[in-house]
Amino acid sequence: MNEYRRSRRRSAAHPIAVRDAMTGEEVGRIGNLSESGLLLIGGAPLTEDALYQFRFTLEVGDVRRTLEVGAHQLWSDSASTPGQFWVGFRFIDIAPDAVAHVRAWIDAPGGQYV
Repeated sequence: MNEYRRSRRRSAAHPIAVRDAMTGEEVGRIGNLSESGLLLIGGAPLTEDALYQFRFTLEVGDVRRTLEVGAHQLWSDSASTPGQFWVGFRFIDIAPDAVAHVRAWIDAPGGQYV
């Protein structure tokens, strides 16, 4: 199988909650993450082709940082678990220092990649 993604994606080994930055509501957790987008595993479908402002916290070594990103919903699908949805996003607004932190998280030892 050929991989056509531009950015390497790391699977989240532990739950990383994702919150809607506008409402504070938890919308799901990260399934995998790259410097250009994320796979969200959620308990409810999200609006197709919509823009979102998300907030989540990543730990790299002993550095714990909360990031805020603008994201465009690209696709969604029902997961095999009833009541769960997979939703793909690309980042449309992410600060350069946040990209660097995401990249450090992806490159940290022990990651599994998809």
